[in-house]
Amino acid sequence: MTDISTLSQRLATPTLTFVLLTIATCGIWPLLWLYKKQDIISDTSGYPVCGNLFIIWLAVCFGLSRQFGVMASPDLAGYDTGSDTLLVLSAILSFATSVMYIVWAFKARAALRHYALNTFRFDLRMNAFYTVLFNVFYITYCINDMPQALAKHQIIHGQVPVPPESPSPQ
Repeated sequence: MTDISTLSQRLATPTLTFVLLTIATCGIWPLLWLYKKQDIISDTSGYPVCGNLFIIWLAVCFGLSRQFGVMASPDLAGYDTGSDTLLVLSAILSFATSVMYIVWAFKARAALRHYALNTFRFDLRMNAFYTVLFNVFYITYCINDMPQALAKHQIIHGQVPVPPESPSPQ
């Protein structure tokens, strides 16, 4: 049996670091992380998450939404577009990006739950509301929290042997 912390060790991404890098890169870090690390999640869990083509389209939607948003601003682009078409396209692509992140998060959630159930025989509880709200951030948190979730499950179900009491000094 593999160790429960294998996945978090292979990903090597603490949640706080992930959040800080996302802020520092203005949202680009999750795209890079997904492209590089989702295969590790799929290989370790034995359950496919998404293909690289999905991540590429996610990046295209993200990039175009940002570019159209900049182009719609006459102060930043240096010209007046005369219509709100670019702003509407930016909003639509931003919405598509958000939906794609949520779809990826639910697929990763299913892979993690499958991995925990079939490999370690426990139900990894993951909140669907948090999956929608925090998507990739919540998935990285759950991956890093899996050892604690397993320990909690074992304590609740009485599967952890109680350590022997040490003899008291006399």
